[in-house]
Amino acid sequence: MISVYQLKPKFQQLLRPLVNGLANKGATANEVTVFAMLLSVVTGTAIVISNSLLALLALPIVLLTRMALNAIDGMLAREHNQQSKLGAYLNEIGDVISDLFLILPLLIIPDINLWLLATFAFVALLTEFAGVLGVLVEAERQYQGPMGKSDRALVLGLIGLLVPLFALPTVYLNAALTVAIILSVWTVINRIRAAL
Repeated sequence: MISVYQLKPKFQQLLRPLVNGLANKGATANEVTVFAMLLSVVTGTAIVISNSLLALLALPIVLLTRMALNAIDGMLAREHNQQSKLGAYLNEIGDVISDLFLILPLLIIPDINLWLLATFAFVALLTEFAGVLGVLVEAERQYQGPMGKSDRALVLGLIGLLVPLFALPTVYLNAALTVAIILSVWTVINRIRAAL
């Protein structure tokens, strides 16, 4: 199944010089992980407090930055001997917190279906939970799509761009959330099947 996650190797190649530079300066994977989480929390909170649709334009920028930081922390851990049990916890918990705080700003969109938004947030958590459970059943951490972390970032980034700039009608937004929920459920099933 096609997923934005499949672009990760090329994305990592672009980031490798930056990662090497950060490692040489003593940056740690855990520091990058925590920074990515805090960036998401601050951004999501600021957008909700502002209650301005124009503030949603921060979403695509922060989501792209977050994806880069997620790749960087993984590369620092694997390629610069920084893997740790604490890092594994920070990575998974940080991803879940970041997801929630970057979905939260959609609350400010007038007439958005709150049940659909809450369901999207719930299945986002469920997809990551299903991925992590792969390790529990003696398989690997599962990353299958079609609505993994990178795909959610793309969807949220597009919403953050289209709603303020093009006044995307709410009916289309609710339809997009419905499709994203269905794809998320499919992702959970794919990850469970792959682990089994």
